[in-house]
Amino acid sequence: MVKATVLNETQTANLGEHVLKQTSSTPGQTEVSFTVWEGDGARTGVWEATPGTFTSTREGFNEVCVILSGTATITDDSGSFDIGPGSLFVTPAGWRGSWTVHETLRKVGFVQNLPVQVNS
Repeated sequence: MVKATVLNETQTANLGEHVLKQTSSTPGQTEVSFTVWEGDGARTGVWEATPGTFTSTREGFNEVCVILSGTATITDDSGSFDIGPGSLFVTPAGWRGSWTVHETLRKVGFVQNLPVQVNS
């Protein structure tokens, strides 16, 4: 039997221990990620980051994000856009940019891994 997976109260659920954000240029910026479901090359969960600025890339996967709380500005080669509660956006494979989190940001993310291409 296949069962549904549920995480109630996504805006306030305990996601675990925050760790230092590895790609941050802001000392002390932290993040936490909680996987709700994973299978068949896809993953969904909840992620949170404290205020600061970090770089981000999407190598080998697409990501769909919905912001639950907090605010940030995302900048890439095409410009910048502000996000906050209710924002929905996609960062496709190959995307590169930076995030400036203004107030602790929490999002639901869905990641789709792309097939690995083998060069002959």
